[in-house]
Amino acid sequence: MTWQPIDCHAHTTFSDGALEPAELARVVRSRGVRPSVADHLSGDVRYAVKSVEGVRVYLDALESIDVARGGEFCWHDALWRVLPDDLAARFTHRVGSLHAVPIEGSPYVHMFQREWPEGLTPDAYMELHVAAFERLAAEMPVDIYAHPTLLPIPLRPLPPEELWTEEREERAVAALARSGVAFELSSRYRPHERIVRRAAAAGVRFSLGSDGHTAQQVGVVDFGLQLARSLGVRDEELYDPYVHGSRGRGMRDEPPDDAVARPAPS
Repeated sequence: MTWQPIDCHAHTTFSDGALEPAELARVVRSRGVRPSVADHLSGDVRYAVKSVEGVRVYLDALESIDVARGGEFCWHDALWRVLPDDLAARFTHRVGSLHAVPIEGSPYVHMFQREWPEGLTPDAYMELHVAAFERLAAEMPVDIYAHPTLLPIPLRPLPPEELWTEEREERAVAALARSGVAFELSSRYRPHERIVRRAAAAGVRFSLGSDGHTAQQVGVVDFGLQLARSLGVRDEELYDPYVHGSRGRGMRDEPPDDAVARPAPS
């Protein structure tokens, strides 16, 4: 079999996606991509799996389908901290997201809020953001950092290279290099090229993720694949849970039928 990419980050009706898991798998495979489901598992996302028992039901459902079993956890939410070992071991991979950053005088700045805290400058916020980025990489037992350059809505019109100064990029990349967490090349929230080049130079592993929620989005990983190839990253170096295992444990069960059989790294 020839190598095929794997979409490590896509959503179904278990959270805020439009497709049932089996339909997602069919659509993704039709694009020549291997499917995984990585729904929101968080008490702070409106449409999400919000409890330990809910995670158990979610994994039961995914184990009956030929997909990689992921989950997207919020760093600021408690669910990933209380997940029992038996459930953690059933994921093929886990995804961590920085969806909110703590700030003085207010609990959090959320990535999807439109109002901005009075008196908080973009520069001051970015220092807090990068500190939270470093904590996520150090604390969370995840394999992938989802959309790692995602910022709050009010900051998105600003040039990312100015908000992500080179010093901040160096800190973020170093945090991923220390932890072994993969940098997601997100189709939905595309990182600026300078930080991707910096991560590649530091030997950080990349993953492909559509962050898809609809039939038009899931399995669409061309942006990340082309960017990785342009930087000299070999296809087989991209994160694959069936090859590279998980930070929580080593190799999982047998890969799906459309996975490429390759020996585990020594």
